[in-house]
Amino acid sequence: MRHVSFACLVLLVTITAVHADNWPQWRGPSYDGHSKEKGLPISWDATKNIAWKVDLPGPGGSTPAIWNDRIFLTSVDGKDLVLLCVKTDGKLLWKQAVSQISRGPAMGGEGNDASPSPSTDGKYVYSYYGSGDFACHDFDGKEIWKFNVQKRYGKFSIGHGMHNTPLLHENRLYLALLTNGGQWVIAIDKTTGSDAWKVERKTDAVGESREAYTSPVLWMNGKALNLVILGCDYATGHSMKDGAEMWRLGDLNPGKGNKSNHRMIASPAAAGDQLIVPTCRGLHVVSIKAGATGFIKTGSPLEQWRINTGAPDVSVPLIHDGLVYLPQSNRELRVLDLKSGEEVYRKDLTKGRYRASPLCADDKIYLTGRDSGNVTVLKAGRKLEVLADNYLNDIFTASPAPSQGRIYLRGFKTLYAVSDGGK
Repeated sequence: MRHVSFACLVLLVTITAVHADNWPQWRGPSYDGHSKEKGLPISWDATKNIAWKVDLPGPGGSTPAIWNDRIFLTSVDGKDLVLLCVKTDGKLLWKQAVSQISRGPAMGGEGNDASPSPSTDGKYVYSYYGSGDFACHDFDGKEIWKFNVQKRYGKFSIGHGMHNTPLLHENRLYLALLTNGGQWVIAIDKTTGSDAWKVERKTDAVGESREAYTSPVLWMNGKALNLVILGCDYATGHSMKDGAEMWRLGDLNPGKGNKSNHRMIASPAAAGDQLIVPTCRGLHVVSIKAGATGFIKTGSPLEQWRINTGAPDVSVPLIHDGLVYLPQSNRELRVLDLKSGEEVYRKDLTKGRYRASPLCADDKIYLTGRDSGNVTVLKAGRKLEVLADNYLNDIFTASPAPSQGRIYLRGFKTLYAVSDGGK
């Protein structure tokens, strides 16, 4: 199953404080796709700068969660949905079957029931699957709790499968269930798996617009931390304490031909006192200001800016140094000014679609193409500067996961550990 380089087997790498970041969940320790790692690899190929690679039992789009020497990821394995624990030396420590496939691949192979990403707090690992099963395991693979969200909250109905990733924050896991089976925002006690609170998220959306594939995010709205949920024609901010809705952003569905098919996939992104809210199909992107309250619509003084084109269809926006990076559903990257929303540049970068979300580390931007197996590395800034184009023969919908001087790339076929010199 494993392809581990000889160098990896004989070389023990000393990890310095510079390479100390864990990557505990999909968008990283700060929930925004940013890593504090320095010296991450810039260029690689099938043999260059590959520390090791491990064959996976089946495809999946989940981004690995990493804590010290443990890497956790979910996968299809025959008819099973499994949680894998791989050590950072490339050895498979354990594999646990958690659920079974509930449906075949969606959208011609775009995703499957192993699309939500796991998370970890350093003691336990939490995993969620398209079947609705939600589980907690310890680091030895022992099940601590498990339940099925469809049995607990009602059967969900969503056209292309359940793909949203629960958010781990402090002692709770936050889950958005936005489907034709009902719209709920839920906080779950991470210790017991029981509900801390559950609130209905009302909507007047119709058809496919009632279904969302987005994941919860956090935003410091002035002095209050808000849980932000996007989908079903609105973005809403909720109290962390009890889930109460604090504000609602509207005018996100342009109507006409989009009225009933405005399904949202890309999650919002927070940057200090601004929240960037994408929609879908290359349409609206909205930035709102801290202090958001009540109902916010087009022209509200709580809007920083609103543009009618440029929304990524799947990838989460990345915000860095006054710029907003928006990988489009095709191969194009659009970059906006954070304060004004004005376009800084746009460029076709890769052959194929963007599905993974960008990574920022050491003032570099990593952009992962789905079909081409290409990761483009840019120097961050207002002028396009490509540092490298790196190709691997795989399909990538998971986002890059950096930790301890490496970047872990999860393809449909293989998990790759990439580092300078293959260390």
